This record gives sequence, structure tokens and C-alpha cells, in this order.
Amino acid sequence: MNIPSNTPPSIDPNELNELAGEYVLGTLDAEQREIVERQLSEDSQLQDAIQTWEARLQPYAVMAEPAAPSTSLWQRIERTLDNEETSAIASPRSRQIRAPKEGFWNSLWRNLTLWRGMSFASVAVAIGLAATLAVGPTSAPSPRYMVVLMTPQHTQAGWVIQASSSQQISLIPMGTFEVPPGKALEFWTKADDWSGPVSLGLVQPGQTQRLSLKDLPPLEDNQLFELTLEDASGSPLNRPTGPIQFIGRAVEL
Repeated sequence: MNIPSNTPPSIDPNELNELAGEYVLGTLDAEQREIVERQLSEDSQLQDAIQTWEARLQPYAVMAEPAAPSTSLWQRIERTLDNEETSAIASPRSRQIRAPKEGFWNSLWRNLTLWRGMSFASVAVAIGLAATLAVGPTSAPSPRYMVVLMTPQHTQAGWVIQASSSQQISLIPMGTFEVPPGKALEFWTKADDWSGPVSLGLVQPGQTQRLSLKDLPPLEDNQLFELTLEDASGSPLNRPTGPIQFIGRAVEL
């Protein structure tokens, strides 16, 4: 079944990028995913966006050690497959793909402005969980908060912040970042009701850093964190002066 002829000929690149990210991460519902897959055969821009997301997330996927499914999980999978096969035999039409409701594809695109606020939150959490698996289990309590620091354009994750308490955080690199000569990355945070940001010091790219927030109010949901490019000695003022390289907000787990 083809996509309805009233499918929009184009879409904002940022919205297309977000939709591709949702598709690759598997956060679309079944009907939305089916519609995207139908459009894939006709939309080269959507194909390119999905391939870009797959390539972007692949390094994080291979960081996690593979785990063999338990015997009980395999048994549950087999039972599920047996039930689906039985249902298909009883109702031959049950496996046919249903056409989307009238105008649903247009509605899907129109709702992307709503997805924008949700999309990268789910993308960020998914990448953060992947990073947690990659780091592996520790003896510390499970983090109460997590932050994924992404580029301002939401195209790349650079660091993950894990908080084992409201006053202790770990800044974990997700890749490499080249700092220009004479420059340095400075780490900042600001809660919603603070008058201004507070510096947490300079950051060494590629190194995990553990920082204490004991001189600050307890970490809270939606607290802002960012890395800016400053002079080698840091910002000369009590605020960022250089461009933002990575930014994100705390999510309570």
C-alpha cells in the first residue's frame, strides 16, 4: 500500500532528523513506525537521515558487552511465536498490513512540533542508558539523575553525566573532542531559580571526571549543564564567554 497522495513533499530538516532518530531508537508506536517504513521507499532524505542515525549510534551499541539470553527468556519468546502462528492460522487476514487512517500521515508530520520536546529527551535517555551499560556495574548506588550533553544542534552526544547522589556527579566522555590550541573546555551548571551559572572547572577531553557539588544546592530535575570553549585559563568572568559546545538538562530517574 502506497503512502497517501497528500503526503507533504518536504519537511523541515530538523524535524526529519528527529523523526529518523525516533525510528532508529524504536520509540515510535507500531502505526507510526509502519508509516515511516512505507515512506522510506520513496523518500531519499528520510533514508539518509536514518542511515546517519544508525551510524551515529553504532559506536555506543558495540561498547556494551553482549549478554546471552536466559533459558526462561528463550522459552517466553518461543511461546510468543507459537501464539502468533496459531493466531495467523485462525485468521489469515490478521497478518495483512492495514492502510493508515485517512490523513494520518499528514497528522504525523504536523505533530512533529510536539515531538520535538519529547524526541530528544527520549533520544538522550536512550543514549545515556547505553552509556551506563557500556561503563558496566559499579558498587555505587544507582544514579538518581542523568544528563546527556549534546551539541546545540542535537546531532552528537559528547558526554554523559551520572549522579550517584544529589551532590556527587561523574562526567563521562562518549567520544573524542579536539580542543583548539590556547583553548579549554569549561563545565557550567545552573538550576532554574539560580541568578546565574556556576563554573565546575575545566574539563580534560576523553577523561572521566568525578566532581563534588557539596558547595552548591542539591542537584535537581531539569538543572542545566553545559561545556563552553574558553581561553586556556578559563572564563575571565563569572559566566561563560565562549560558544557552547555541549549542553543538556538533568533528568530524574
